[in-house]
Amino acid sequence: MSKMVIEINNLGKQYRLGQVGTTTISDDLKRWWHKVRGKEDPFLKIGEENDRSVKGNSDYVWALKDINFSVKQGEVLGIVGNNGAGKSTLLKILSRTTSPTLGEYKIKGRVASLLEVGTGFHPDLTGRENVFLNGAILGMTKLEIQKSFDEIVAFSGVERYIDTPVKRYSSGMYVRLAFAVAAHLNPEILIVDEVLAVGDLDFQKKCLGKMKDVSTQGRTVLFVSHNLSAVKSLCTQVALIEKGKLFEIGNTGKVINTYLSRNLSESALSRNFLNVDLYTNDEFKLIEYNVELNNGSNIIYISTGLTLHFKFQLKKSMPSFFVGVHVNNIYDECAFITSSNPHPADEGIYNYSFSIPPHFLNDKTYILHVYFVKNSNDVVCLAENLIKFEVNDLPRKEGQYMGEYIGLLRPELNWEVKKLSNS
Repeated sequence: MSKMVIEINNLGKQYRLGQVGTTTISDDLKRWWHKVRGKEDPFLKIGEENDRSVKGNSDYVWALKDINFSVKQGEVLGIVGNNGAGKSTLLKILSRTTSPTLGEYKIKGRVASLLEVGTGFHPDLTGRENVFLNGAILGMTKLEIQKSFDEIVAFSGVERYIDTPVKRYSSGMYVRLAFAVAAHLNPEILIVDEVLAVGDLDFQKKCLGKMKDVSTQGRTVLFVSHNLSAVKSLCTQVALIEKGKLFEIGNTGKVINTYLSRNLSESALSRNFLNVDLYTNDEFKLIEYNVELNNGSNIIYISTGLTLHFKFQLKKSMPSFFVGVHVNNIYDECAFITSSNPHPADEGIYNYSFSIPPHFLNDKTYILHVYFVKNSNDVVCLAENLIKFEVNDLPRKEGQYMGEYIGLLRPELNWEVKKLSNS
């Protein structure tokens, strides 16, 4: 049974807005006076949730509040949420670069953190010197660092510049070397924030592969990223933080679906006639759109066919016109594209429709981006996230479920089976 290496209980972090520090002298005196009288900190009872979209009335805000979860050895925990939700604050507390206002956390093992470009590097030291400096901070001996040095340099790809002061490095070179140091000096816990977005695609792929290797060696990874495909491929669990609070933690696919569903536009959450006024201009007006289920129910199963209708007005004649639809999953990966045949179109009201057959889509959530196009590539109107619908697996009896089928599509194809002989 895997042991717990990170335990977080009732963790909270409060900041005072508009100030460099967390308090004023006046606030410090009030805190001191309450403390000597054995009373609770008066400022822990005030403060508002971390919601950037509204103007608050308090000078205090809870960047994090009531955070409770634990991480087992060898787990890769993804942390997702909107900008400003509190993800980086949480990692800074776990990396011991800031202290919590409330609660406690326990960490068992050495922690290597990569929170932002240049974290832990001294700009005037060379790459080589910074490797040894970071290793010493992690508690490694000089001999242990020397054993990993060549591997670190090879992974980072900055061998030519290893004896150059890092203040002359590009941000990408900084991140390459910093990640290589953090991943190769054998920390029990590796904490990685969004910094990998600075690197090129090839390096990001190497980093994800390395983090997978680290987890298979029994070490633990905390990974914050807006790259949900990377989170899905790497993480065994995901935590969703929203406005400073832990909204959900659990199965990677389930939590990512929750996160994306809560961030889709209102029009994408409907299958009926919402916000059509958003798609009106001098040439075009969307009148309505709808999804018709061929089984007459409100649930779309894999065995269910569906028909999509788009009713619109063309305000001008067009020499060539067609409607194109991109059917994507919630990671914005395209499942397939379909379009009507281009044709001359006069002014008037039109209804276009197409059907998706049964046993074609997999058990997933799909989002439709609809393009209304004239003259081959001139987009008259783009309706992104216009329709969202969820396809469900077929109801199965107990013991029949074989697990999740991978892939965006799940077509029912004709197979021919012949027995050729008895032996």
